[in-house]
Amino acid sequence: MAFPVLSTYRLQLRGASSGFGFTFADAENLLDYLDELGVSHLYLSPILTATSGSTHGYDVTDPTTVSAELGGPDGLAQLSRAARARGMGLIVDIVPNHVGIEKPEQNAWWWDVLRHGRSSPYATFFDIDWDLAGGRIILPLLGSDEDVADLTVDGDLLRLGNLALPIAPGPGTGTGSEVHDRQHYRLVGWRRGLCGYRRFFSISSLAALRQEDRVVFDTAHAEIARWFTEDLVDGVRIDHPDGLSDPSGYLAWLRELVGPNAWIVIEKILAVDEALEPTLPVAGTTGYEVMRAVGGVFVDPRGEAALTELVESAGLVYRAMPAMLADLKIHAATDTLASELRRLRRCIVAAAGADDPLLSDAVAALLSHIEVYRTDYPGLSAILPTALAQTQAATPQLGPALQAIAAALAHGGEPVARLQQLCGAVTAKAVEDCLFYRDARLVALNEVGGEPHRFGVGAAEFHHSAATRARLWPQAMTALSTHDTKRSEDVRARIGVLSQVPSLWTEFVARWEVHAPSPDPATGLFLWQNIFGVWPVSGEVTDQLRERLHAYAEKAIREAAWHTSWHDPDAAFEEAVHGWLDTVLDGPVAGALTELVAQLNSHAASDALGQKLLALTVPGTPDVYQGTELWDDSLVDPDNRREVDYATRRAALKELRHPKIRVVSAALRLRRARPDCLQHGQYRPVLASGQASDHVVAFRRGDDVLVAVTRWTVRLAETGWGNTVVPLPDGSWTDRLSGAVASGPTSAAELFADLPVVLLERDRG
Repeated sequence: MAFPVLSTYRLQLRGASSGFGFTFADAENLLDYLDELGVSHLYLSPILTATSGSTHGYDVTDPTTVSAELGGPDGLAQLSRAARARGMGLIVDIVPNHVGIEKPEQNAWWWDVLRHGRSSPYATFFDIDWDLAGGRIILPLLGSDEDVADLTVDGDLLRLGNLALPIAPGPGTGTGSEVHDRQHYRLVGWRRGLCGYRRFFSISSLAALRQEDRVVFDTAHAEIARWFTEDLVDGVRIDHPDGLSDPSGYLAWLRELVGPNAWIVIEKILAVDEALEPTLPVAGTTGYEVMRAVGGVFVDPRGEAALTELVESAGLVYRAMPAMLADLKIHAATDTLASELRRLRRCIVAAAGADDPLLSDAVAALLSHIEVYRTDYPGLSAILPTALAQTQAATPQLGPALQAIAAALAHGGEPVARLQQLCGAVTAKAVEDCLFYRDARLVALNEVGGEPHRFGVGAAEFHHSAATRARLWPQAMTALSTHDTKRSEDVRARIGVLSQVPSLWTEFVARWEVHAPSPDPATGLFLWQNIFGVWPVSGEVTDQLRERLHAYAEKAIREAAWHTSWHDPDAAFEEAVHGWLDTVLDGPVAGALTELVAQLNSHAASDALGQKLLALTVPGTPDVYQGTELWDDSLVDPDNRREVDYATRRAALKELRHPKIRVVSAALRLRRARPDCLQHGQYRPVLASGQASDHVVAFRRGDDVLVAVTRWTVRLAETGWGNTVVPLPDGSWTDRLSGAVASGPTSAAELFADLPVVLLERDRG
């Protein structure tokens, strides 16, 4: 029996071989706690068999089996039964776009293709470029091409260090390099930028699947179909559908497979002004756009000018950021994703019947004028011709090449699909994986689905988008933290407070730079905010904090790719950053950081509670990322996949003194008790009046629930609420957080006397 999805709780499952395990059995042991918290559904990270030691499960090696490390099919069935017995259900994250091939011997489909080439029954499962090397698959697995000479023959295997690859049937005699020359694959150095198969973005250990082929779809989804046939799960989250050849067609097949009532949400990253395609047979997205709105409404617009001035003092011309992004997209297309660009170029030439020496440049330039992940959804039909016009206007010399692109696209089919797939990859690599590690104005805004160039979200925009979502996508997921977020919700909330105190922040950074000058001003300004965001209130510098900040700093500077990168690390610059970080952790700056955190922490906590309550009560189905029912100081993965202390959370739920778990449990329990309001009810803004009315964001859900939160509390602490009033509708209203009762127009000072947020339910006698 399926249960309505009222809320979800994301769990990151992993086998014991990944360092620490969290299996189906561990999830089952949490059911009583999550039930008491108010959760309706466990939302599981990918559970199909993945690369051994995987910490995330997105590198599936066998889509036809449930991971034995997690408990196998019996463990999944037992967890489902135990959840159902409590009136709860399961949602599972699935990965249709790609499979893991880092350890080829663990992926039977890929292994068979390597051994048998085009004669393998799985040759059509993968998006392989057979024309690149005369019918052989280019594998960029070597340090350099010369490493082929070091291959050795071991029975029916070719070996090089830890790498083992199959030898085709037939004579395997000769040296390793001689045998290699007779295989269906060809090993090359990874720096050459050649790859014989479509990847997940630029990750060569993840090979794309051709889900547009019905045989591939049916084979890859047979196990998922079983979950619904046997009533084990209630819905699925679809990882990166924009990477597929035909997302709309895929989702239509999936809806047919799982039935009309299954809950489907898609990891679709929408641009700020992009609407989700209304014809898709899904409940909505996984909520990145809600994350932007909920966090952005707490950003004080008064801080924009001063923080812009600060970042420009570090050498960044902020108004030039759009031009930087365009350059990053061109670099991503022509360098990082050069293999994909070359393949697209060949199919454009074949379809158009015309070539142009500037064709690759034209494709890259065109993609730099597109701000969405892909443009081929019906509702986005105007974007591509607009981008063509903008490219023509900016670079008239590309006109003939642009005509060739248009001629190829008119044929439909492969050129269209490959352009769209490259568009999404270019966007991800340029924006989330690079620009968001460079933009140092207010890094709380640098989040997946965010737009840091827009300084926060106004209340009018917030209310209108929420009301629109209530009408169009009332069952979509809402989220604040995910396994993909750059920073946890609480870290973003603390950093966001800097928008209220830009002068104070500027003063502190100037002092810190005297005691611990950063190796590069722009890099320093970026890292200072993240250090402040996770700095403990106690000021205690533990070994764990040191390790986490060093790991984060290294990832951040490599992603930014200004002075060092993953492909070409600059040891001297990285050593300078690590040395600087130790100076911060061990010197006088540490005390100053503790002082600033103590000064601003109550305001950060207020914003964190406000964010959480909004995310749990605005239109949509809220997800709580594991552990975030208490304060969470996680940074980007793998930091946000650390083990969660559930013993502490169980105790906190029993005591209900911690303000965050009070908010989470009250909201989730009310969602369960009042789905008429919080799942299906209308959204109506409630407008406060008085001198501090801008400090209130409030709305009604249905007739009987009213939510109000406080914002910009630094200024509020100076001015007070004064004559500010929140107009409660007729009747008596009880705050589910404090038990206080109010009615009629109520002063904000009285309403927020206990907490900076209220969750009011109308008393019905």
